[in-house]
Amino acid sequence: MSIKVIIMDVDGTLTNSQKIVTPKTKEALMKAQKAGAILILASGRPTSGLRDLAAELEMDKHHGLLVAFNGSKVIDCETGETLFNQAMSVEEGKAVLEHMKKFDVMPMIDKGDYMHVNDVFAGMLENNGNPINIIQYESRGGKFKLCEQEDLAAFVDYPLNKILTAGEPDYLQAHYKEMMEPFDGKLSCMFTAPFYFEFTAQGIDKAKALDTVLIPKGYKVEEMVAFGDGHNDASMVKYAGTGVAMANAVQDLKDIADAVTLSNEEDGIAEYLYKHMPEIN
Repeated sequence: MSIKVIIMDVDGTLTNSQKIVTPKTKEALMKAQKAGAILILASGRPTSGLRDLAAELEMDKHHGLLVAFNGSKVIDCETGETLFNQAMSVEEGKAVLEHMKKFDVMPMIDKGDYMHVNDVFAGMLENNGNPINIIQYESRGGKFKLCEQEDLAAFVDYPLNKILTAGEPDYLQAHYKEMMEPFDGKLSCMFTAPFYFEFTAQGIDKAKALDTVLIPKGYKVEEMVAFGDGHNDASMVKYAGTGVAMANAVQDLKDIADAVTLSNEEDGIAEYLYKHMPEIN
């Protein structure tokens, strides 16, 4: 069956280490759209962190969709309409943020144009031996201005699509079970990178968002291909008719994928599409 839906994680999948879509990958995706396929960006990023990529790929002209916050919200690129939105309640958000005070992590939440944190100057982490200012990284990726809140739990009076916590990878591995324990079975709690542990509404993942939106539109699972590299891509890689792991993906994702393509540095998405979509060659 021909490919009609191309679903892509962003960081580590669609974009390279410079956070750009390379010319070869962009060319393949533009040809795929002209051949009638739709593109879907499915990411842990907020909606604001996906819009520039969607514009670059002209997804607004080809019925593209944005699946943001790991599946908590879906936006139609053409109309700007919210097709799906399932946030945590105010009470759930407050409880998570209150609980996070017990741990050496940096919670981050968004509201409008702003990302709210406890301390904008306390964002340095070590990742694979390399220093990274995680607050700067996340705020730039989401196109957010920064604002400090001494008490995030007290500040929150609105539903949250996602609570992002950042910490040293070894620390998170040692403490994530304690972090999620009060919310186990009540919220979705997951790693999205070695230095990220996130909270979303119960049952939220990329596959649920895709199924909720795509099936009513008449698309079939067999017509979908999904590309990913991280643990939070597992649901959509299993859901799509063909799930493809990047060469740089975590081993757990490779183990469940139908195929493994080249890495995000080697135009892995383009490589796969040119092999399996003869209409774009």
